Amino acid sequence: MSKQIEKRAHAVLSDPRWISVMARDPKADGQFYHAVKTTGVYCRPSCGSRTPRPENVSFFQTTVDAERAGFRPCKRCKPDQRSIGDQHAEMVTSLCRQIEAAELPPNLEMLAQSARMSTFHLHRIFKAVTGVTPKAYATAHRAKKVREELIRGGSVTEAIYEAGYNSNGRFYEESNRLLGMTPTSFRAGGADAVIRFAVGECALGAVLVAASERGVCAIFMGDDPDALARDLQDRFPRADIIGNDSEFEQLVAKVIGFVEMPKLGLDLPLDVRGTAFQQRVWQALREIPAGSTVSYAEIAQRIGAPKAVRAVAGACAANALAVAIPCHRVVRNDGSLSGYRWGVERKRALLEREAKA
Repeated sequence: MSKQIEKRAHAVLSDPRWISVMARDPKADGQFYHAVKTTGVYCRPSCGSRTPRPENVSFFQTTVDAERAGFRPCKRCKPDQRSIGDQHAEMVTSLCRQIEAAELPPNLEMLAQSARMSTFHLHRIFKAVTGVTPKAYATAHRAKKVREELIRGGSVTEAIYEAGYNSNGRFYEESNRLLGMTPTSFRAGGADAVIRFAVGECALGAVLVAASERGVCAIFMGDDPDALARDLQDRFPRADIIGNDSEFEQLVAKVIGFVEMPKLGLDLPLDVRGTAFQQRVWQALREIPAGSTVSYAEIAQRIGAPKAVRAVAGACAANALAVAIPCHRVVRNDGSLSGYRWGVERKRALLEREAKA
């Protein structure tokens, strides 16, 4: 092998995109394309064709760039056409709108008929794109409608029927899981709900941890412990908030231990309340290993919504569970640090600690 060929092969083998090509990673589709000099075609990273020799490979950001360089689209993976993933995302988006617009949640058979596919196939695709089943999505949407109606000031009965429940009994069976408290308490701003909290100190400042009966509902970080406590009070204005609990301080110590030594991990029962989309983003964040970072665009790809980069950023900003849901591991496409609810310097410090762990 000549030195020039060896140099080209080394450049490709050192490129992280080559790993995606070798793995035929569908998550990398749309992020770049690779072309093969000996065949004159360009492909998606997930293309099932024979793996090319690295010295014959070139990478391109867009299909336009590849075609300008003289390559033609692969007939197998059709990189110049919409991917199957994009088609599925569009179909599922349409079904989500159908679920949201229906007075009563459509069953799986009705949705499959609209999508013109089997119930099994639809169920699998819907969950792959959204991270939840059609039934779970409908349940989350109904919960959202109930919360909106209760906040608007309507009666509990009106809220139940506006959200599509055909009986009070069915709703009350699910109310604690959907709202975290009784509907009457929710409408009253968290009245009768008990939230315990404690504040500790770590190298990055003050840390407040709060939990309802369901699990940890807030982890705040900042410079002023009193400001963190006021933030908690503002978030749950009518709840019974209890501090200075000696047993609860052990939970705070566990969170601080994770901040100081990320390799210990953090396994807490979380009371995560958000939209179906936010929960998909937050679950994807929890799957990022310590010491690693991903971009907002990569998270959007992972949850099957590649065009929802801004919405992903919004879900990160809405995260109230610092470090437990590690939104500090999300960075801009160029690797630079973007905004962080608890301060960019804390974000940098957390990432540095994890890199050394």
